[in-house]
Amino acid sequence: MPWPLVKLVPKKTHFQFVRFAVVAAVVSVLAVVTTFASIFSAGLRENPITIYQAAHGGPLDRVGAILAKGFNLGIDFKGGTSMEINAPAPIDIGKVRADLEHFPLGDIQVQSFGDERHAIVRFQPSGEPGRANLQVRSELTRVIPGVQFSTFDFVGPKVSGELFASGLIALGLAIILMLLYIWFRFEWQFGLGAVMALFHDTILTLGLFSVFRLDFTLTVIAALLTIIGYSMNDTVVVFDRLRENLRKYKRMSLEEVIDLSTNETLSRTMITSLTALIAAVALLVFGGPILQGFAIAMIFGILIGTYSSIYVAAPAILLWGVKRGESEPPREHGLAQAGEAKG
Repeated sequence: MPWPLVKLVPKKTHFQFVRFAVVAAVVSVLAVVTTFASIFSAGLRENPITIYQAAHGGPLDRVGAILAKGFNLGIDFKGGTSMEINAPAPIDIGKVRADLEHFPLGDIQVQSFGDERHAIVRFQPSGEPGRANLQVRSELTRVIPGVQFSTFDFVGPKVSGELFASGLIALGLAIILMLLYIWFRFEWQFGLGAVMALFHDTILTLGLFSVFRLDFTLTVIAALLTIIGYSMNDTVVVFDRLRENLRKYKRMSLEEVIDLSTNETLSRTMITSLTALIAAVALLVFGGPILQGFAIAMIFGILIGTYSSIYVAAPAILLWGVKRGESEPPREHGLAQAGEAKG
């Protein structure tokens, strides 16, 4: 039996999406430019030459060090101390985290692994690392009877900077691979449209964390990769219907085919987005501090990914058009026609 709220989604719509493609393009370009300005402005407040020379690793790692200034990096990228603990009884992760927040340890992470009797504690000592380690050991011994400390690790800024650069490389490679996939499955015009949408979604999600100074951790990188996959899946559905309609309605203008294809897949897009949003909101409410960044990125990414599938990926094809067959009379397609109303 279908979910009752699904019935509220109309099966057939007749929205003229392409009519507002020019306005949407201007808004998207301004948003992306503003995002770049926000990210780079933080790095430019300090001497970027000094940052570049001080950073370790290769050129990509040093560029990553400059870009990192635009984000409120968490312990995964800033470096800090990590200790593995185990106890004879299940460890109350929430209680341990609350007790450690009274100490000046910066970003504190307490995560269980393996089973409930094992956990990893990560923190950023604001003063002398040795003294902070003793404070943490003493507090953990007090709140966890019979606790044992297995390993101690210190992650320095060099490794953290390389980790941030590696995360950016992973995002770039994911977008490039998606371009190749769409190019192989459809045509190069579709591939460029899909990459524009993925680039749009990734940059704006990064901008959300830069502008509002939200904690940027490895879980956020994981969310960005998930958003790329989600946005691509939604885009492929629209493109598949668009390709089918291009063959079916050879004498219909490209603008009309795009509108038709988007409307035909709109109900599926809305239901999929709503389902994913429910899961992401549940993570935000019940996931705790560790998953907060992941959930925020997913919620924003789902919303912006749905928008880009409708107003970035498909309308972008108007910039260069697509082949419609040899028998079709020549037509002019472009964003100049996109702003005209249809009767």
